[in-house]
Amino acid sequence: MQLSLVAGNPAKFTITGEKIRLEVDCDNKAVISSMVINGQPVISADNGVYTSVRVNGVTHSSRELKNKPVCSETPEWVRVSGINYGDRSLTISETWTFSKKKGAISWSIQRTTSKPVRVEEAAFPVFTFNSIDTWEGAYQGYGGLAWFYLFNEKLCTYGVHTNESSFWNSKNGNGLSVSVAAPGQEIAMKYSRTADDKLAYTIAASEKEMAFAQDSGTNRRRFIRGSADVWAPFGLKAGSVTQTITLAYFDYQEKYGRGELQGLNGKQVGDILGTISRIGVIDANHFGGNSWHTPYGPICLHEQYIAQMGLGINDQQYLDGYKNTLDYYRDYAIQEDGRVYSRWAYTNEDAAPGAFNDKGFYEAQWGILMDANPDLVTNVAELYDLTGDVNWVKKHQLSCEKALDWILNRDSNHNGLVEMMTDSTAQKRGSDWIDIIWASWENAFVNAKLYIALTKWAEVELQLKNPAKAKVYKEFAEKLKTSFNRSTAQVGFWDAEKGCYVHWIDKDGSVHGRNMVTPVNFMAIAYGICDDRDRAKGILDRIETQMKQEKLFFWPLCMSSYTPAEGAYWQYPYPIYENGDLFLSWGSVAVDAYAAYDPEIAVKYVKNILEQYAKDGLAFQRYGRVKQNGLGDDILSGNGLTIVGLYKSIYGINPLHNRLYLNPHLTPELSGTLLKYNFRNEKLDIQLAPGKYSISNGKFEVSSTRDFGYFVSGDRCSYFDGNNSEPVLVLTSKDAIRFTIGKCSAEGIDLQFTNSKSDIYPLTAELEQLIPKTLYRILVNGQRFSELRTDSKGKLRFSKRITGAETWTVERVK
Repeated sequence: MQLSLVAGNPAKFTITGEKIRLEVDCDNKAVISSMVINGQPVISADNGVYTSVRVNGVTHSSRELKNKPVCSETPEWVRVSGINYGDRSLTISETWTFSKKKGAISWSIQRTTSKPVRVEEAAFPVFTFNSIDTWEGAYQGYGGLAWFYLFNEKLCTYGVHTNESSFWNSKNGNGLSVSVAAPGQEIAMKYSRTADDKLAYTIAASEKEMAFAQDSGTNRRRFIRGSADVWAPFGLKAGSVTQTITLAYFDYQEKYGRGELQGLNGKQVGDILGTISRIGVIDANHFGGNSWHTPYGPICLHEQYIAQMGLGINDQQYLDGYKNTLDYYRDYAIQEDGRVYSRWAYTNEDAAPGAFNDKGFYEAQWGILMDANPDLVTNVAELYDLTGDVNWVKKHQLSCEKALDWILNRDSNHNGLVEMMTDSTAQKRGSDWIDIIWASWENAFVNAKLYIALTKWAEVELQLKNPAKAKVYKEFAEKLKTSFNRSTAQVGFWDAEKGCYVHWIDKDGSVHGRNMVTPVNFMAIAYGICDDRDRAKGILDRIETQMKQEKLFFWPLCMSSYTPAEGAYWQYPYPIYENGDLFLSWGSVAVDAYAAYDPEIAVKYVKNILEQYAKDGLAFQRYGRVKQNGLGDDILSGNGLTIVGLYKSIYGINPLHNRLYLNPHLTPELSGTLLKYNFRNEKLDIQLAPGKYSISNGKFEVSSTRDFGYFVSGDRCSYFDGNNSEPVLVLTSKDAIRFTIGKCSAEGIDLQFTNSKSDIYPLTAELEQLIPKTLYRILVNGQRFSELRTDSKGKLRFSKRITGAETWTVERVK
């Protein structure tokens, strides 16, 4: 690596990587005075990038040194040594070494502290970007987001525990990745809007995890206003430490681009999933639906869609970060008896008296919100599907069983419906996500969530080789489903008169929530509880008819009012808040309910969300029923769940533990969509058109006229017919292959290879799920190639050298 001196100033030099250029000023200081990313100056002010500590109210920094530093170089590195700052009693001595690392710039800082000292602020280092608008945001190493759109006044500060930050600007496509390696040290980062509207980004390195300035045991606030002091003072030991900062450019579209979305605004889709959907990630180990921007930053553990958010966000860092979070919840949010705390927040103000622990988890003042138990399990199961990490999910087996078993024991009358902690609406206590509606005893909302948790977890138990436990959960789910679908006269939830599932039934048999509560009814359909097609059609048609009459852009929590006794007094007159307002967090389950029935309706509401995003950025807690205006001092990440539903239920992208299952429900205007999708550390191209779907990782491209599963490992490509959990075909090849599946059954399979390559190359085919011990004929381009007999498990295997385009037919010999 060659040092490049700045003309006329031997104390300045530049370092250049791939589309990144630094200028370092060593004129009685040590400062990165300029940073240019892909031709864009992002740091050019006097402050630049430097290190500092604040002790007893006095700041010492590498901007003002005790002596002139020394620059040296070799072909591999440039070094600045003798960086000494401090006062008479304290000296911080640093050596900076810059080198190239695969196009990135590696900046190593060796730091020696002359004596132990308690510091009020440490910047190792601080970057001062030219403007708060230089970057739109910064993705965190655990998958969260510092979104500078929310830094809406000077001296806003957000602090998090991470060692990586990826700054991005979707308008010019530039990105800057900053990652820190510091053995034996804990890394934290903070982002501040300065008094002159610049962005100060500060890295802190300490022996112990950084605590928050306002953390008194009851205040865990990450986002503050009016100050940059988000961190509490901490101690620096005497001696030496080393940290390495890697600076790298990335292209925003290449890294986070969504592909070519026909019929929809693809940029808006990507922007919502890249911002709104991440806003509930408050910090490492703290994932939820409410944003870090709120006054008290709550996390609702009674939300079943946090893992599913990762399906749309489609970032491995989010998935890995949520794995760590669920580990944390397993260790600290599950009480000894198995009940799951329903919430976490910056403060304890929302907690019932004394009902919280020292980690900030608590029971809400509104009641025991019992959907926290099944929702924790659903999130674990869905994250397992997204990652395929069986070793990780195994570590959650006992805790998920504990959480499920606790709530299953709430079925005191053994009818398959678990009971809440209250018997009667008159007790005025909430029991689910709609927390100020007084749902009691047998609650359809909670039981619907329990059904999907049991269904999903039973499959995980099978993967973990525990069929006995899987059987228990499946049987309970079936019993629950049967009781759920009974009429209210039979103490079930189906209200034939109102044509909907009710919200709850009190212990005395009185029926409540007959007002078409949309989450209850959407969950019943989407989760497969309601398998009566006429009943489902009636529900969906009734909701859509009223939506058209009221001209609502999104589904409200309920289509008509709860009775005055069924909710908190301030929920009236209707419509207001949880009694009739529009909460976008139920968009995914609603899209799922409509997609299979009438995808045109589902797509209409996806478009409505995109239109609303263009108007106001979806930066609200909810929307009022009457004016359809944004309300609330929070931003829910669930505002992006309709777009997650677009991916899951319309585009049909469903990652499962051993495959990517593709099951689209397209409308004609979406035909020709090409999605870029990350799956198991590979970027896939997914092409969608009615009656023709394909998935390619650049080597294996599989096409089909119907839903199918796809998985590639090295030279092996597995095809799963429909939603079959086991492959019916595995092809092994060292060369790229393109093929289309025709008919596929136990009777045989048709394959059409469409390779343009003229070279002859070997291919091995393994067919499964055929008829055991049966003779099959293999035809190539209509000509007999071979006849083989399947083994006792219905498998056969053969190899062939293939040239370009060929058609294979494997058929049973009759």
